[in-house]
Amino acid sequence: MPTPVRISVIGAGSATFSLGLVKDLCLTENLHGSEVSFMDINPERLEVVYTLAKRYSDELGAGLRFEKTTDRCASLRDADFVINTAYAKGHYHARRLRELTAKHGYYYGGVGVGSYYDLTLMLDVARDMERICPNAWLIQSGNPVFDGCTLLTRETSIKVIGLCHGHYGYLDICKVLGLDPARVTWEAPGLNHCIWLTHFLYDGKDAYPLLDEWIETKAEEYWRTHVATRTHDIQMSKGAIHQYRMYGLMPIGDTCRSGGWWYHTDFQTKKRWFGEPWGGPDTEPARAVYVENLEKRLAEMARVAADPSIRVTEALGTTRTREQQVPIIDALTNNVEGRFQVNVPNRGALAGVPDDVVVEVQAIINAAGVFPLRATPLPRKIMLEQILPKWLQMERNLEAFKTGDRTMLLWNVLESHQTRSYDQAVAVLEDLLAMEGHEELAAHFSGPRIDIS
Repeated sequence: MPTPVRISVIGAGSATFSLGLVKDLCLTENLHGSEVSFMDINPERLEVVYTLAKRYSDELGAGLRFEKTTDRCASLRDADFVINTAYAKGHYHARRLRELTAKHGYYYGGVGVGSYYDLTLMLDVARDMERICPNAWLIQSGNPVFDGCTLLTRETSIKVIGLCHGHYGYLDICKVLGLDPARVTWEAPGLNHCIWLTHFLYDGKDAYPLLDEWIETKAEEYWRTHVATRTHDIQMSKGAIHQYRMYGLMPIGDTCRSGGWWYHTDFQTKKRWFGEPWGGPDTEPARAVYVENLEKRLAEMARVAADPSIRVTEALGTTRTREQQVPIIDALTNNVEGRFQVNVPNRGALAGVPDDVVVEVQAIINAAGVFPLRATPLPRKIMLEQILPKWLQMERNLEAFKTGDRTMLLWNVLESHQTRSYDQAVAVLEDLLAMEGHEELAAHFSGPRIDIS
């Protein structure tokens, strides 16, 4: 028998994510009859998602019930699960940030003022949950997952699971090497956006030699001829393989995007390491394509919503997504045990990282809860050069957020490899704080101020 639950989706105006969630719920019989509360501050997008969700459920006979609201507290009422996918300021605000920093000589941002608005939103949602639905699970699905989930588990009593897509990078490796993913066993622990392939087995045998053979015999031709069809297609790029050669383990997913400043000095350098035509996802041409595709998707969903003659199941398909939210809800609700890649407090799962820091590891999830698996320890070099620096950066970000210390923002700007002088750092920070839409940010980071020039 199905076990209905109530799910609150914060930031539900994303048609791609929210409708994927509805698909997965409709295709999971254990959760038929559940109620989904869509919450967003954009009523137009909210209406599109709500309309399509109702029609999709009706077409499949899933018996799901839906509501739409711009009131977060109303959405949280009686929730069993809360999925927060909200992006506080949005892509166009991020572009204005990059345009401002470019005037000070920074490429693709190069510097920023942290995640004040996203962290504030995450904390507000969790604190509302403490009052309204204290026993609900929060599935944090919007960035920054690492900083945000660590903050929430330290500052609130809410049960938090952070999710990301990056670990699916192992599937790109399988595709290029011609391996059947069903025959692959893998493990990629670390911190969110910094995970490393410690286990890579094919039919129970070490598959790293297959990767090494590809590098020796096929990589150069691949890099010469491969043209990405999606902005995040960098798992087998020259930059990713360079990191593998440096560290002896393959970086997975978004890990490939960082690595070191030398991969990101300018557009041509990015194309050298991450390929044509965009040089990876973190360039102005790539970001423009990414946002344009999102807008096209929203426009198409709005068209379908406005035309009741179109079957939504034909527009969206009837294949489950790769998202983990619904399978995790099913596991916790109906004891459909599974193994998942999650971001949870360490508590001994990853050696060398403090227990109260959120790590990304595999976990067994069932009706009894979330049980992180003890991960294979990462090599000391990766710990020293990748994991520990990212942990310390996260701690600085949270300390700045909690204290409102403006000099910590300045320190981060000064630490950027694109910063060439103290005066440049002061000037760009002052402009960032004075930017329209940053009034609350500037008030929060009110001191101490250093006016030495």
